[in-house]
Amino acid sequence: MDYVSALLPPVVMAVLFIAVIRVIVKTQGGANKAKEDAAVDAAIAQAEGARRTEA
Repeated sequence: MDYVSALLPPVVMAVLFIAVIRVIVKTQGGANKAKEDAAVDAAIAQAEGARRTEA
């Protein structure tokens, strides 16, 4: 029974890791992709504008 208690934590962590990766992959794109892209573009534009005013 020692081998079961030794293997259980890595197996649980592997299952949770796979579940997280699946959620990340499933949430990429879709209806929110345009909104997320627009938010990133706005943040980049704001950072570039702040850098230009400093220079």
